Amino acid sequence: MAEFESKIFALAVEPHPNADLIELAVVGGYRAVVRKGEFANGDLAAYIPEGAICPEWLITELGLEGRLAGSKKNRVKAIRLRGILSQGLVYPATGSRLRGRALSVGDDVTALLELVKYEPPVPTTMSGMLRNASGKTLRYEIENVKKHPDVLQPGEPVVITEKLHGTWCCLGRRPGDPDDPWIVSSKGLAASGLAFKLGEDENLRNLYVRAWRRYRDAVQAINDAAVAEGLAAADEPFYLLGEIYGRGVQDLHYGLTSPELALFDAYIGEPGRGRWLNPSELSAMAAEHMPVVPAIFEGPYSIDVLEAVTEGETTVPTGRHMREGCVIRPQVEREDMTLGRVVLKSVSGDYLTRKGGTEYT
Repeated sequence: MAEFESKIFALAVEPHPNADLIELAVVGGYRAVVRKGEFANGDLAAYIPEGAICPEWLITELGLEGRLAGSKKNRVKAIRLRGILSQGLVYPATGSRLRGRALSVGDDVTALLELVKYEPPVPTTMSGMLRNASGKTLRYEIENVKKHPDVLQPGEPVVITEKLHGTWCCLGRRPGDPDDPWIVSSKGLAASGLAFKLGEDENLRNLYVRAWRRYRDAVQAINDAAVAEGLAAADEPFYLLGEIYGRGVQDLHYGLTSPELALFDAYIGEPGRGRWLNPSELSAMAAEHMPVVPAIFEGPYSIDVLEAVTEGETTVPTGRHMREGCVIRPQVEREDMTLGRVVLKSVSGDYLTRKGGTEYT
């Protein structure tokens, strides 16, 4: 699953098609604009990803004073330079903090470069009274396909869905749990083993609790359908994961006047010891009860297909704006030795470089 990290890579260098004084340093599937002649093929460098908050010394050393994002001009964000998407920064192994160290490809230098991950402030509608649910919540992140460009195999049967710009929501049932048979949580809280209290007046306006109140009968019905189909046992924990999106959630609101929820994943069993449903299983279980995220491709995987579905307008009928990108999953769940569960995202360049974007989680 996704980790915030800065690692050492051996760079490949490509010419910029529309400029003479800059080039492109290639790291996996990412490209970062660099000064021409600054790097050669095979040079070792640290890749600093989007969302990194950089210390002042690093910004000064890279000559980027006043050129990064955020109120303090210290956050790495994707930009377009002469029509080409540049994602992240490249710091040479000969830089002041790395010079003289015995570095190898894959070494983690996040701490050496004093990098931290940007965490956006949480709106009041996404906060609330919490309870300890340690061991009962799911940790969930999706890596970028550019970070793992060789995991998906050409021709592999996949399902590609639109990645909606909203906030991750878990609606879980734990039959017989003496604390609470329901788990309602956000991505960040779930990663910390926390869930929202469901009987507190303070949580009545909470976005996630409102989604649970609206859909709890549907969650029960989908759980019952999974049991009837032999996909789950009646006493097993059952988790549905979805995206809450629409006006008041993020900057892209899909023409909706109030938040909606669309499912994208389902998990059966104790966290870390259960299994994920295949995409077709989730669609079949949820079809009569809850909406699912829009599917935009089903068939053999290829880079051409991926590029075609990553960009463009949203497929949500009420939306009149760009799509965030897409999520790619094998039609049959599988794992990779390096990545773990195979589920990857591809993010639109227009989305990454839009103005005034929000990234609440």
